[in-house]
Amino acid sequence: MSAATLHYIYDPLCGWCYGAKPLVQAAQAVLPVSAHAGGMMTGANRQTVSPQLRDYVMPHDRRIAEYTGQPFGEAYFEGLLRDHTAVFDSAPPIAAVLAAEHLAGRGLELLGRLQTAHYVEGRRIADEAVLLEVAVAIGLEAETFKREFKDAQANEIQGHIKDSRALLAKVGGQGFPTFALEHNGEFTLVDISPWLGKPEAFAAWLSESVGVPANESSSAIQACGLNGCAH
Repeated sequence: MSAATLHYIYDPLCGWCYGAKPLVQAAQAVLPVSAHAGGMMTGANRQTVSPQLRDYVMPHDRRIAEYTGQPFGEAYFEGLLRDHTAVFDSAPPIAAVLAAEHLAGRGLELLGRLQTAHYVEGRRIADEAVLLEVAVAIGLEAETFKREFKDAQANEIQGHIKDSRALLAKVGGQGFPTFALEHNGEFTLVDISPWLGKPEAFAAWLSESVGVPANESSSAIQACGLNGCAH
């Protein structure tokens, strides 16, 4: 059997990507998941938090919580979204995820923890100090991570975002998150809407799709919490 890969095109500040986090974690127990950051809020699209931004995102976030069961914290709604000195910038957390992947293959784990830091804890994940603190909290060595993070910022992030956007266009995705199964060089777009809030069912469907017996992955899924498989 040829190995399959699930490609996940995301942005760390995309609420629906946070809503899909349990699906990503469940999928990792079944097959390799390759993450591609699309850079939704980078460059000219960076935004300082404002009453207008809060009014725009809150109804979307409420809907995401309703559809997916993912928690959104008061520290986010009443703290971060009222902090008019905060900037929403996807680039720093993307660089942090790239650094964690290069150092320890733990990019998706760091992404999941950063999503919780943002949407539950109301932390400013565009701030380098916060990124470093979260990286250390999952067990990455501070100085090594800092060096890798700076390198990703300087040399990798723009090319990574460009490649991610090219992949998004290639697979026919319309935005974030986009999932595509790659098998024998062929890509199949995956509609995750039936699986939102149902990670075990998604894992079972993936198992059938790629020919992995479901019972081989079930114990691994149960071992993963909402914030990753290692705490």
